[in-house]
Amino acid sequence: MKKLLIVYSTMTGGTGQMARAAADGAASEKEVLVHRVRASKAGADEVTGSDGFIFAAPEYLAMMSGLMKDFFDRTYYAALDRIRGRPYALLICAGSDGENAARQIARIAAGWRLKPVAAPLIVCTQAQTPERALAPKTIAAAELDRCREIGATLAAGLALGIY
Repeated sequence: MKKLLIVYSTMTGGTGQMARAAADGAASEKEVLVHRVRASKAGADEVTGSDGFIFAAPEYLAMMSGLMKDFFDRTYYAALDRIRGRPYALLICAGSDGENAARQIARIAAGWRLKPVAAPLIVCTQAQTPERALAPKTIAAAELDRCREIGATLAAGLALGIY
């Protein structure tokens, strides 16, 4: 059985909703075991033991969250040259454009020699004031559907041996 690891970080809930939707989409594929874990809890063994990945991160101050960066710091060298060629997708929950956070994670994934299977999905919440930035987020149904689709597509590709 193939394993899809979804690593996420969330503070106000938006990225958590996106990761959950991706996991729901991936769960439709019975040949793939889906493991969704917070970045603060994910370790190198989970990375090296997985066949594909979805990284879901919030954008804070034009960067990926510190907890997501910590995850990559703790797992990068332990997984280097051990996960080459495996597929990944990226979900970003952003207050503004999310491009830099996506770029940062894509560079790390390129260092691992992972294969992107979709363009980064960036959901912009337009949270540009302190009050809105810190408020709980609700991601629109259409955006969650896009997250489900990414999860389902990556899982189907793993099950079929495409990736």
